[in-house]
Amino acid sequence: MPATTSTTDRPALRPARRRRPRVEQRYLNRELSWLDFNERVLALAADHRIPLLERVKFSSIFASNLDEFYQVRVAGLRRQIAAGLVMTRSSDGLTAGEQLARIAERVELLAARHARLFLDDIGPALASSGIRITRWADLSEEERHTLEAVFDERIFPVLTPLAVDPGHPFPYISNLSLNLAVEVTDPDDGEAHFARVKVPPLLGRFASPGEGVYVPLEDVIAANLGRLFPGMGVVEHHAFRVTRNADLDVDDDGAEDLLEALEDELRKRRFSPAVRLEVEESMSAHMLELLVRELLVAAADVQKLPGPLNLGGLMELHSVDRPDLKDPPFQPVTPPVLAPVGDDEPDLFAVLRRGDVLVHHPYESFATSVEAFIEQAADDPQVLAIKQTVYRTSGSSPIVNALVRAAEAGKQVVVLVEIKARFDEQNNIAWARMLERSGCHIVYGVSGLKTHAKLCLVVRAEDRQIRRYVHIGTGNYHSTTARIYEDVGLLTADPQLGADVGNLFNFLTGYSRHTAYRSLIVAPHALRRRILELIRREARLSTPDAPGYICIKANNLIDEPVIDALYAASADGVQVDLIVRSICALRPGVPGLSDSIRVRSILGRFLEHSRIFQFRNGGEAEVYIGSADLMHRNLDRRVETVVRVDDPDASGRLIALQALAMRDNAAVWTLDGDGRWSRVQRREGEPRVEMQSELIRHAGQRA
Repeated sequence: MPATTSTTDRPALRPARRRRPRVEQRYLNRELSWLDFNERVLALAADHRIPLLERVKFSSIFASNLDEFYQVRVAGLRRQIAAGLVMTRSSDGLTAGEQLARIAERVELLAARHARLFLDDIGPALASSGIRITRWADLSEEERHTLEAVFDERIFPVLTPLAVDPGHPFPYISNLSLNLAVEVTDPDDGEAHFARVKVPPLLGRFASPGEGVYVPLEDVIAANLGRLFPGMGVVEHHAFRVTRNADLDVDDDGAEDLLEALEDELRKRRFSPAVRLEVEESMSAHMLELLVRELLVAAADVQKLPGPLNLGGLMELHSVDRPDLKDPPFQPVTPPVLAPVGDDEPDLFAVLRRGDVLVHHPYESFATSVEAFIEQAADDPQVLAIKQTVYRTSGSSPIVNALVRAAEAGKQVVVLVEIKARFDEQNNIAWARMLERSGCHIVYGVSGLKTHAKLCLVVRAEDRQIRRYVHIGTGNYHSTTARIYEDVGLLTADPQLGADVGNLFNFLTGYSRHTAYRSLIVAPHALRRRILELIRREARLSTPDAPGYICIKANNLIDEPVIDALYAASADGVQVDLIVRSICALRPGVPGLSDSIRVRSILGRFLEHSRIFQFRNGGEAEVYIGSADLMHRNLDRRVETVVRVDDPDASGRLIALQALAMRDNAAVWTLDGDGRWSRVQRREGEPRVEMQSELIRHAGQRA
């Protein structure tokens, strides 16, 4: 095996077997591990080595991540308790109530750190750079007059103050909306009244009285409450924000029309239970008591924070035209084999007949590889059919436009749209209907399963025969995220893989019961079993003189059977490297359990999203890529695909990528057996290695 899978600093001898730890000691809690991940995002927001507006971006991402965590994970634990499953325990032995208590304790600290980071560090740094986020009290008279005019012209017509009294029940507070809780008094009788004013989300997070000055929109509204409540006295006002359960519960087994069932569930989601209440720490006790009572939230779900709330809205500032405060611009390159020759665009089908092409985004262009493949197929008169999965896609998508053109040209176009893709349900419903109107055949997959596989099949007539071309990858067919998510994909004309993908589409669109494949490994039928077989094979082949080696790069590792298999492989002397971006339930480096397992997490400019599996296999290394993470949902409740990469150049690149990830010492954290993540510190004199910067440089050299 080449040095790219170096096992430096590892024990050379096979560890002695020791008594197996109790089950709950074998795994880390998935919810707390996710909070650890978001804490690493927060660390990037606090890192002064990162350009300022990129730190603003990470601060926004931290807030948005936490919103989603509450909408899905905390909401799920609340539903578990509501269903009476109070004694059901997680893999690490905690009940739902115990997990919620630990989550609340952790989030209180993290949210406070996040707020203080903005107020004490990022905000002042932005002001020093000419970008002032200013509260109303700190504005000049001229700036106030400017914003009062903005209020009259653009804000006031949109606002609807809602009173609360015997004739006006407490209004519905929509999910993630920012609001003002207002107390006013009637000057005639001195009676106090409560009212709510919603901050309109479509007007943006900030209002600007001039270049480089940004004022939270709620401040502008609060300063003009007299216009909304004329004749009343404004006693106090405070911002608050509600997070609701946003996890859909669609019974597609019994739904005759899945589209209608999903739309009905989306309507219900608007009125789902509240799971978090964020308030300004200045809010009075009686006003907070009213909100808690009306919104039915527990005291542990209330977060008191210094304003402004909704720091996820900071992402607006990342679009400010200040290149000096951002990462250096980066232009993805076209893989050399796909590059134009003179003025002629390459014949991608001819290229793929000569050999497979591995593409690595965002370093290599999604537009000139995957999009070009589908666009060329749409316009090629010899192409008979295009079959494609769509999990998430972007507005004005070139791929969607190409599929429409293909259908209008009379080609057979089948699009499997996963309308249950979380938080993209409404978008996918719209795409599905638009594609259907254009003549595409739209299907929604297999009942009871989400289709998460990333597949495109092109069927072409060539020399009196039919040839299949395939793209299989780790990322979505999404032009925007392809520029910021790291993913890999394989373009190939391999007949066996093409036949497998054709059979899988028949399974997804019809009544086929075909679940055996020669090249594809498909969940939920075979993926976990095959991964376990590969891990156990590595253990069988491992010897003290030639230890086995496994390297897995994934977003999340939670599945207990896979974790147990890795523990067993470690006990047999296999050296295991895990590059896990987010959640990891495995405990590495525990004597007698996981001595030879290392876990690291890499965060940076691009979101690490590829899934790559490497097995040394006695010196004949095998490398796989695919759509699946090592989680219950991926292995049991989704259609996922993984494929072995046989092309020597492509597999060599993937092995080198994993090795580079293991050498990174700039933007990486390592996990210990107690569940603590620590940022790697370079030793004195050690050269700096940052994987993403190196890959940008390598892409430029390959172009």
